[in-house]
Amino acid sequence: MARYTESVCRLCRREGQKLFLKGSRCYTNKCSIQRRSYAPGMHGQTQVRRRASEYGLQMREKQKTKRFYGVLESQFRKTYETAERMQGKTGDNLLTLLERRFDNIVYRMGLAASRAQARQLVLHGHFTVNDRRADIPSMVLNAGDEIRIRERSRSLEPFSDLTLTRAIPQWLAFDADQYKGSVLALPERGDVDIEVEERLIVELYSR
Repeated sequence: MARYTESVCRLCRREGQKLFLKGSRCYTNKCSIQRRSYAPGMHGQTQVRRRASEYGLQMREKQKTKRFYGVLESQFRKTYETAERMQGKTGDNLLTLLERRFDNIVYRMGLAASRAQARQLVLHGHFTVNDRRADIPSMVLNAGDEIRIRERSRSLEPFSDLTLTRAIPQWLAFDADQYKGSVLALPERGDVDIEVEERLIVELYSR
């Protein structure tokens, strides 16, 4: 599968905000966007940014959201098409579907330093969902689903010392003693912490 292999810090600088792609580094003064808040590239520090067109603003919001969740263009479009068929606002549906991805939930539970690491842990088969082995990062979970760290994986990093350093969203729960977590409810728009105008994404795909 195609994957972005360049420096992820460039993506944050391009979007002009933290996308938390580098794990714990993003929470320190080593974060590149704090040291170099201008766009990447040899002309990033000196170029004058022109006023973006309507299409440019829409594209920027889409790219930012796609990079925040670490999904490819084809995955993002499929998620949008699913959101469009659901009841309610398409933009809200899109963001909550992205939040319900298996790899994002593993990250939100504090079991990985970044979504990229969470995706790798899922692919390596370290978890079960409802007592069945699950290794598909894009799988969308529902309220009531239960995630467990497989017994054979509990002695491995990063599970050997489960010290949760990030707050877990209210729609999720995790019991470190039992090595299990659960989806208490479906996330709402207010639970999504990325600064994005989802209506611009809807306008982009509605062209």
